[in-house]
Amino acid sequence: AIALTTDSSILTAIANDFSYEDVFSRQVEALGNPGDLFWGISTSGNSPNVLKAAVTARKKGLISIGFTGESGGKLRENCDLCLCVPSKVTARIQEVHITAAHIVCQIAEERLAK
Repeated sequence: AIALTTDSSILTAIANDFSYEDVFSRQVEALGNPGDLFWGISTSGNSPNVLKAAVTARKKGLISIGFTGESGGKLRENCDLCLCVPSKVTARIQEVHITAAHIVCQIAEERLAK
């Protein structure tokens, strides 16, 4: 697993040399392989940098999961599976995302341990 948000050198270099909208898609382009999992999180479902990464992931044959709020925005259209929290309150949406992410990680850890 690779978190595309943790390497500040990569993030600032891509944002500076290309654009902030490219900070995730450029990494997906370089690191993603068919069958890998892309997990995009956007409260609105319309964050340009997350959307661009989801589109890149789909083009490269990655499995895409989205976590959004309300109707899912444009991210929903670009994911194989999307959890759309039916709320307009950012804090409630993010609380559900955190809980769901913990559950997904627990399931993955249990399956990998077998």
